[in-house]
This record gives sequence, structure tokens and C-alpha cells, in this order.
Amino acid sequence: MKKLLYFFSMVAVLVTWGSTNSASAQGWPQNYGGVMLQGFYWDSFDDTQWALLESQADELAGSFSLIWIPQSAKAANSTSMGYDPLYWFSNYNSSFGTKEQLVSMIKTFKGKGLGTIADIVINHRSNVSNWVDFPRETYNGVTYELKSTDIVADDDDGKTKEWADKNGYSLSSNTEGISEVYGGKCEGWGGMRDLDHASENVQTNVKAYLNMLLSDEFGYSGFRYDVAKGFPAKYFGIYNNASNPTYSVGEFWDGNATNCKKWVDATKYDGKIQSAVFDFPFRYTVRDAANGNDWKKLANTSVMADASYRQYAVTFIENHDTEKRSNAEQDPIRKDTLAANAFLLAMPGTPCVFLKHWQAYKPEIKAMIEARKVAGITNTSSYSNMRSAKEYYANLIKTNDENRLIVVVGSNTDGYQPNSQWQEILSGYHYKYYLTKKAEVAWTDKMSGTYKEAFNVRLIAVSENENAQLVYTLDGSEPTAANTKVDSGTSLSFSEEGNYILKVGLLVNGSVTSVISRSYTLKEDHPEQFVIPAFCTMGENEVCAFFEAPVNWTSTIACWAWTNTPSDNFTFSQRQNWPGVDCVKIWTADNGNDVWKWSWDGTKEKNSSATQPAFIIFSSAGSPQTADFPFQNGGYYDKDGLKGVVTTGIEDININRNSSTLIYTIQGVRLPNGVSLKNLPKGVYIVNGKKVVN
Repeated sequence: MKKLLYFFSMVAVLVTWGSTNSASAQGWPQNYGGVMLQGFYWDSFDDTQWALLESQADELAGSFSLIWIPQSAKAANSTSMGYDPLYWFSNYNSSFGTKEQLVSMIKTFKGKGLGTIADIVINHRSNVSNWVDFPRETYNGVTYELKSTDIVADDDDGKTKEWADKNGYSLSSNTEGISEVYGGKCEGWGGMRDLDHASENVQTNVKAYLNMLLSDEFGYSGFRYDVAKGFPAKYFGIYNNASNPTYSVGEFWDGNATNCKKWVDATKYDGKIQSAVFDFPFRYTVRDAANGNDWKKLANTSVMADASYRQYAVTFIENHDTEKRSNAEQDPIRKDTLAANAFLLAMPGTPCVFLKHWQAYKPEIKAMIEARKVAGITNTSSYSNMRSAKEYYANLIKTNDENRLIVVVGSNTDGYQPNSQWQEILSGYHYKYYLTKKAEVAWTDKMSGTYKEAFNVRLIAVSENENAQLVYTLDGSEPTAANTKVDSGTSLSFSEEGNYILKVGLLVNGSVTSVISRSYTLKEDHPEQFVIPAFCTMGENEVCAFFEAPVNWTSTIACWAWTNTPSDNFTFSQRQNWPGVDCVKIWTADNGNDVWKWSWDGTKEKNSSATQPAFIIFSSAGSPQTADFPFQNGGYYDKDGLKGVVTTGIEDININRNSSTLIYTIQGVRLPNGVSLKNLPKGVYIVNGKKVVN
């Protein structure tokens, strides 16, 4: 009977895994088993276009129940991540797409059980034309407008008041406010106007804004509040009580778990907690353990570690503010990203996966999330430590007092071996998952998805019956006891391109149960050879570079080029400071991207002996910008780096003319695979991005 009770309790958890119940929501649903994806990173303008995210809906909904997206209204800057908010009601044509694309994406997500979390930036707001004016917007027949008197008196350390006094404006008489957590002043944020949330007009505008986002017009499921230290926590409670989101999480950026829990308590309205909190203490704990290879540090305290607050812990290990960026170190996880995610996805709380990690480790993270679901882990599950050492750390996770999963992470995961009641189901670099054999399920270590090279799928019987086997089919039909039988641990190889539907069932005493289905596509990557456009030319002694700008880099492209040894700057003559020299737009490529050219004018800042730069950066008038790229004379770059090199003319390159390679005509037409130069007529061809005389 115990097994049956366990099975049905697990099924109940899976059925409610992505469910929502706004009527009973208090900050964050209890016993919630979903996983959230942060669907962006800093300057993720290409990867986070609304239309592109919508095209991934089926795959995302297969693993996640929530996706947090950037602030979606038009911001002050032409290219923006949304943290310089300008419009709230009237303009939703942002750096990520149009309002129509946004609404379509949210609707598609919702139809597949994937809720969308809005990034709410209400601590501060940009202005229209001067220091203190805001947009006048009409929504549903009501006009909303913030006034100068809605700005806190001590905004920008008094600079705003100084300007207002000189120009005949008045600010609020209130200051930033007092934090219920610190008992002191809330944090200000320079550069934009900090709002006075004690103002009735601010509250009216914010409440209408939040209700609009949750309405059918948009269809958001909840909120992520930016800069939660910016104004007293009680206002988050007021706003959520008025709008009633199912999900709310605040960016209370603090490594002290006690302070985070105090903030959660301070969001109460009528005695009820109104918001969850991002578990920064958990994040710092995992980062320090991974970076220092000291896995005992995983025992450090966090919001998730406190059973009384676990429901309100949104755990994570990286986000857009902590990741390593090209222009700043931040404080990122530098190694063992997979092990960190394995720990994150095994533990209670609501995990939030970072988009870059999802992109880099999709098969592994899919499998971790599936294991979490099968084990029935929720945000209120419990756990205990089984073993703690510098080289490894093992936790046992329970739900409803039933043992469900063991996670082992560290440089020596073999240091802890659970007893025979557990079955290893996942193993990777510095992590392992064990599922209780009481689960009585079939398992595969590869989840559904598209794979670009041949792969193996390991079939595993998770059962207390030592004689349990597995049966499977590859044509989508339901497996029976008459189908192919294999022992637990058997691997199936997929090496031919095509689509496969694998169904696997657990075979015990002649009966097939727990049938699982996986859909695989094997499509090997055959990258097209990049051909530099014919309009990119350079003189014989010219020092230059070309840059293909993303379509949303709308400002004039600037170039910054330099050497370190000797120290000198090659883009000094026009501005004498960042972002350097303006490039010249020379063409628009077939894909719609503008192509720009920088040509050195022969001047340098220090007149050193260097004849060409060592490094180069391109930017859209300063931001966004590329990473520091090694300079290649005549180099053709895009946002990701060097794509090819333009030559000064036709070269007779020494290549093996009998070999088969990718060859293009001078017009850019790719010739069939298997064609070699020796079989082609005399003439000019493009090989490896260069013109070749045959």
C-alpha cells in the first residue's frame, strides 16, 4: 500500500506541476513544482526577440512552467534592456519586438501551460524632455500621468531638487522612505527619477499598470519586481493585493538570508505575505562552492534552507546582473556550471534557470528538470544532508516525508554511494542523481529534442524488483510484453539522421507499466561556409575592418581600436575618447543587417611604432558593444567575432586542388558537395572566404 500511496501522491504533484490558483495565491503558490526560465541575459537583443521566443514555445513548455522576460514597454533609449522605463500604458514597441508580437508570444505560451512573468521597473522612471516630466498616457478612457511632485525629495542625492528649484518645479516632500528591513533609508538609484510610493498618484498609476499587464489584453501571469530595496516593502504588498498576481518575486539583492526573510514578511497585507524573493544567499553559496571547489559551503544558510520560508524562495545561480560581461567582471560562476545547475534543480524552492545556461547545456538541464518532476519535488519539499566534504556534497530530498531523490555534486561524486534502495539515473561532470527505486518507473537519460550528432540513450529500470526489464518501440506504438526486451542500463544508438519516437515501458512480472515517450530528431550540423560580400574591398596598404551590425543596432556604428604594447590608440582623431571613430555604412547585406567599414586615417594617440591595432571593439554609439576582438586587417566581424578576411585582390592560394571542400562561384553560389577545383573550369572561385585563381 505504501508504494501505491507514493505513486498517487507523485502523480498528484505532476498534475499540479504547472497549475495556478490566483484566488488563493499569497506571494507564491504552496507545494509548487514548476521551474522558471530567465528568458534573457544582458544585451540579449537577438536571442530574446518576442517572435524567436514564441517559436520555441513547444520546447520551453516541455521543461518550464514560467518564463521571466525583460520589461516589455518602450524604454527611453532606442536600444534598451528596459531598465530605463519610459512608457507604462501606451507604447509596447520595444527592443524585443512589437506589441502584437509580445501579446502573441504570451498567448502562445499560455496555451501550452507556460506562464509569462513581467519585469516590473517601478522604483524609477525616465522622463520625456526635461529632468522631471513624464509621459501623459490614456488607457481604457482614463489618463495617467506622474507629476514632478511624485519624485522623492532626495532623488539623485539632491541633484534633482537643485534642478527643480532653479526651473520652477516642486518635488515630493517625502524622501526615499524607510526600509522595514534595515530600519534606515531605502536605496536610491541614480540616473532616473526615483518615485515616491507614498504618493496617491503613484499608487494609482502603478495599480492600473499592473492590472493592465494581468488583463486579457496582455495575459501576464505574475511579476518580477526590480530594485526591491528602492522603496519600503509594504508597497509591494499594497500593489499585489490590488492586482492579485499568481506569482510575485522581488529582487531584494542581499546575501543575508535573515534580511531576505524580513523583506518577505514586510510585504504582508492584512497579515498575508504578498511576494516571494530571489534567494541571493543561495546563489552566493553555490557560486562560492563551485568557484572555490569547496562543496561543504553548500551547507551555508539561505532562504530555501528555512522550511518556514522555503515556499517564497526563488533560487538561482546566475542572472543578467551577476553574469560575466565583456566590459565588466561582475561576480559570475566560473566553473562547474552543470554541477551548480544540478544542485539548483534538485533542491526545494522554485528554481530559476539562466538563459545562457539553458542554451549551453540544454540536454543536461532538460534531464535534470524531468528528474525533478518525476521525483515530485516542490518548493516546500524537505531535505537532509547525507554527506559533506570539500570534494563532494550529497543531499536527500523528500516530499510528504517520502524519500525521492539524492543529488551528489563535487569533484568526487563517487565519494558518496547510496545504498541499494537507490538507482542512479543521471551522471555528468561533477554531478549525479539517484532516484528511489520505489518510484517504479522507466527512465531514459536523454530527453526529447534535436541533436546535431550521433547520440546514445540509456534505458533504466527504476524498480525494487531486481528482475525488472524494459520494453521499447521506435515507431511511436505502445510497447507491450511482446516487444523487444532489454536489461536496465542498455544503451540505444542513434546515428542516422531522421525523426524518432521512442517509447519505453517498465516490464515487471509480465506487465508493462510507466510508459514514457521521447521524441528525437537527429540533424547533423552542416554549417555553410561564410562568404564575405563582394562590396567589401580594401586598398593594397589599407588598415581597415568591416562590421555587420545586428538589425537592432540602430545608431551609427563606432570603432575603438588599440594596442597594449606599445600602448596606443588608433581611433583617437575624432572624439579622443570612447566610443572612438564613426564607421562608414557601405551596404545592407541580404539578411537586412547594415555593413560598416572602419579605415585607419594614419593618426594615433601616442604616435608609437605600432603599424596596426591589436584589438578592436564595435559599438552602437557606445552601447551595446562587442567584446574585445583580436584585430585582423581586413577582418569581417559580426557581434560574435571574426567571420573572414577581405583580401586586397585575387590570390593564388596554395591549396590541394584534388581535395573536396566547400567552393563558391564569384557570384556567391555554393557548388555541390564533392566538387573539387581540379574538375572546374579555369576562373576565379571563393575558397575559405578568399578569392582563388583556378
